[in-house]
Amino acid sequence: MKVSRIAWLLCKRTEVRRHTVCRTFISGSTTRLQQLSSARGSICRYSTESSINGCTALLYRNHGDPSQVVQLESMELPSVGAKSVLVKLLAAPINPSDINMIQGSYAILPDLPAVGGNEGVGQILEVGSQVKALRPGDWVIPRDAGLGTWRTAAVLAENDVISLPNDIPLFSAATLGVNPCTAFRMLSDFEELKPGDTVIQNAANSGVGQAVIQIAAARGIQTINVVRDRPDLTQLIDRLKAMGASHVIKEETLRRHEMKELFKTCPRPKLALNGVGGKSATELLRHLQVGGSMVTYGGMAKQPVTVPVVRLFLPIILPFFYHVPLGPQQTVFSLHLTNMAINGHGFLDNLCIVDMFISPKW
Repeated sequence: MKVSRIAWLLCKRTEVRRHTVCRTFISGSTTRLQQLSSARGSICRYSTESSINGCTALLYRNHGDPSQVVQLESMELPSVGAKSVLVKLLAAPINPSDINMIQGSYAILPDLPAVGGNEGVGQILEVGSQVKALRPGDWVIPRDAGLGTWRTAAVLAENDVISLPNDIPLFSAATLGVNPCTAFRMLSDFEELKPGDTVIQNAANSGVGQAVIQIAAARGIQTINVVRDRPDLTQLIDRLKAMGASHVIKEETLRRHEMKELFKTCPRPKLALNGVGGKSATELLRHLQVGGSMVTYGGMAKQPVTVPVVRLFLPIILPFFYHVPLGPQQTVFSLHLTNMAINGHGFLDNLCIVDMFISPKW
C-alpha cells in the first residue's frame, strides 16, 4: 500500500490496521502530507527559504481510534526564537507506538491537541540567535518521544533534536531513533556477547528484528530468527539471510528435533529476545543456555509470558525492556548506529528500504 494511500486513509476515517501502517512512511522531498493537503484544498507548500509561517499536520484532539480522531489540518508556526530552530520534516515513519499514543494506551502521552508521530528526520532551515550546535542544512531527529513528526514543518527548541550526518539514507535517518536503538540496547545491556555467541529472537522480520539481525552480524554474533509460516516464506528467509541472519526457522521448528541438529552448528543462545509473548516466548526460553537472559520488549500475541516450572530452578534472567528516546543517552546510541552506516556495514542502508519492512502475520 502506497504512502499517500495510508495517510489518506487516516484522514478519510477509514480503518487503519496497526501492522500495515507500521511499515509505511510519510516521506519525500515534497511530502505526502503536502499532496494530501492539496487534494483537500488546503495547501501548505514547502520552501527552501526560512520564511515558512505555516504547515500541514496530522493532528488529534482526543484519544481514540486513529481512523476517527486524526485529522489533516493547517497550523500556524510561531516565530523562531533565540534558542529555537525551524525544521522542515523530510520523512516520518508510522510505528505501532504512534498508534498506541493516539489511542491513549502508550506509557508516554503528549498534551492534547497533539501532532502524531514519534520518529522522523528533518532539515534545519533557520536557527535562533543563541543556537550554537545547529545550523541551516543540518539533518536532525527527535531527542524524545511525542515530538509530533507527522507535519511538514515545526519550530522546535534546539534541545528537542539531535543532529545527524546528512549523507546517510533518508529512510535510515527517519527510523534511527526507536527500532535500531532498541535492538542495540538489548544486544548490549543484558549479556556480554562476543563474536561467535548466539542470540535467538521471535518477530525476526519486524523492524526491531531486522535491526537485531544486522547489528549482530556486524558484531560477529550468530542469530536464530523465528518467523511465522506464510506463503512467501522462502522469499522472507532469503531476505533476512541477505541482511546477515545466520538461521531462519518457523515457530513450529522450535518444538522439533531439528533444534538439536541446529545446536550442533552453533552454541545455545546466551540471549533471547521476545517480541511476541505466549507460547512463542516459552519456546525461546526452552532453548536458552543456563545463565542466559530472555528479554521481553513486546507482546504481539497479546498473551502472557509463561515460564515452565523446571526453568524456575535454573539461573535465568527475565527482564522487560522498554526503550524511549532519552536525551544525552539517546545521542550516544544514535551516533554509534550512524557510525555503523558510515563505516560500511550497510546496516542502515538495508534496514530502511521501505520494501524491506514486512509486517509480521501473528
